[in-house]
Amino acid sequence: MANKLETLMDSLRTVLGEAKIASLKNALDEVTLEVPASEWSEVALLLRDDALLQFEQLIDACGVDYSTYKDGVWEGARFATVYHFLSYKYNVRLRVRVFSIDDAFPVVNSVVDVWPAINWFERESFDLYGIIYQGHPDLRRLLTDYGFVGHPFRKDFPLSGFVEMRYDAEQARVIYQPVTIEPREITPRIIREENYGGS
Repeated sequence: MANKLETLMDSLRTVLGEAKIASLKNALDEVTLEVPASEWSEVALLLRDDALLQFEQLIDACGVDYSTYKDGVWEGARFATVYHFLSYKYNVRLRVRVFSIDDAFPVVNSVVDVWPAINWFERESFDLYGIIYQGHPDLRRLLTDYGFVGHPFRKDFPLSGFVEMRYDAEQARVIYQPVTIEPREITPRIIREENYGGS
C-alpha cells in the first residue's frame, strides 16, 4: 500500500508541478493534495484526464469551516472544499482540499463540467456553508428553505437559528417569526412509590 501511495505522490508531482501544489501529504495511508484556488480548474482536468492519474470517479465533496479547528488555533483561510476521488485504473484514492481565498465571500471554481456528479455536492456546500461555486449552472439552496437566513454549518451560526416557523391557525398558513426560545431551568422531578424504602 505504501508503495502505491508513493507512486501516486510522485505522479502528482510530475503531472502538476510545484506551482499547482500548495501541499502534498501522506498521512494515515491517505494522500491529501492541497491546491491553490486559482489553479483548481486546471488541476481538476489534469486529475481526470492525465494518463498517470485518471481519477474518473468523484466519491464525495463537502465544505469545511476551519474557524474553530484545533480549539481555535487555526491560522489560514477559513473555508475549504474537500474532494475525494478514486482512480479505477490505479485503484487509489485521493483527497483534494481547495481553500477559498476570501473568508468574507468564499468562492471556489465549480468542477461540475469535469465531474457532473458534483452538482448536488456543490449545492449542499453552498447551502450549508455559503461557499460560492463560480460557474455552477444551478447554484441554489438544496436542504434549507428558500427563505432561510444564513448558512447553518458555519461555526458562527447560532444553534437556535435566527427565525422559527410554525403553523398559524388564524392565517391558515406557515409563518416565520423571531426565535422565542427562553432560557429555562430544568429541575429533575423525582417520583417515588408510596412504599419506597420499606416504611
